Amino acid sequence: MKGTAIANELNTDAYNLYDETGKLVSIGYCYECYGIIVNPDLIEKAGHTMDEIKNFDGLKAVAEDIHSRAGELGFDAFSSSDMDGSSSWRFTGHMANLEYYYEQEGNTWTECPATITGKYMDNFKNLYDLCINNSLTDPKELANGGHDAENEFKTGQAAFFVNGSWEYEAVKNDVPNATMIPYYCGVAGEEKAGLNCGTENCWAINSKASEADQKATMDFMVWCVTDPDASRKLVDTFGVMPYKQAAQSTNGFLAAADKYTSDGCYVMNWATNFQPNVDSYRATLVSALNQYNADQSDANWETVRTAFVDGWATEYNAVNN
Repeated sequence: MKGTAIANELNTDAYNLYDETGKLVSIGYCYECYGIIVNPDLIEKAGHTMDEIKNFDGLKAVAEDIHSRAGELGFDAFSSSDMDGSSSWRFTGHMANLEYYYEQEGNTWTECPATITGKYMDNFKNLYDLCINNSLTDPKELANGGHDAENEFKTGQAAFFVNGSWEYEAVKNDVPNATMIPYYCGVAGEEKAGLNCGTENCWAINSKASEADQKATMDFMVWCVTDPDASRKLVDTFGVMPYKQAAQSTNGFLAAADKYTSDGCYVMNWATNFQPNVDSYRATLVSALNQYNADQSDANWETVRTAFVDGWATEYNAVNN
């Protein structure tokens, strides 16, 4: 499908599928995203602007200032980062993606690697520490859960909420100006980072179909993403479509993802989907993070690093050998 009319309408290559020869065989037609949900009104109430948050240094400065004045302001920086089953996936799955994404270093994984290096673990630590230490909830209280991070954000108790585009419908009425920013973590050049985006929804054309049917399918696809009324209907159904002429998403978080892409920012692909033996891997990581949350010593962070890096190889071997 490379060079076809529908491929030429794409505004990113991030959701395309290639075969082992490098042939473009399928293209994404919609996607989801995750990152850090923000209440810009609270940021301004604290005396800051969203323009200050373009990298980790900016995020850190704003979050730490808000946390230091939480009593005065009436709200804190981050909502709770619980480590129970209803919440831990936001960190052991989603936030962990920043380490995997950057470890790829431009060579996007196409299958699960047998080992990882943990080269960007310090960057994961940067953001994780910021979340748990500038929050409504003491890190020592995160293990058992019981805190409603979504409600904390909706009711104006916190300016930042780590989650994804599926949360938009839940928060839009209470926080109509809510938007989403990337996982800023201190990596060089992250001013050009976009959101963590991915899809399981792709289009393809059957090469065994008649030439007339292939052309009709191609024409229909192009119409879907270029006709104003058609693309409006599809975007309202799917959330967002990665095409130059498609209607703007009515989901504010997906609209933010699309704007990052349109502005030339890189998409952080879902490398976390390659986590081996995922339930066991994440359970070990949760245990290590709980130990660290209770006592943020260097030794306990090494336990997290071991679970994150060595645990990958252990779980890979468990399912492949």
